[in-house]
Amino acid sequence: MANMNFDRETLRALADAGNETALDRLADLADAAGNLQELSELLDEGSMHAGCLLTRRALAAGDLRELQRIADAGYEEAENELNRLLKGQPDGQEGRTADP
Repeated sequence: MANMNFDRETLRALADAGNETALDRLADLADAAGNLQELSELLDEGSMHAGCLLTRRALAAGDLRELQRIADAGYEEAENELNRLLKGQPDGQEGRTADP
């Protein structure tokens, strides 16, 4: 199958009609362009993929406030990552105590 590029208006129309894949594709485009405002708007629209992309960026920047905002917007993994960081647990150590 050929790799097709779709214009933003078509993707937006499909996303507005409830197509989650189109919403995810819009998030990918916003992420590639570094458009954090659009990613945040997509998260507010319910795009969990946008939440994933924003969480990845917030983790890389060590931005705890952004992780909290993403969690408040409904992306549960951001809350998990925020709690992990606050507990001082390294990656992959969820559920374990930070104390030896």
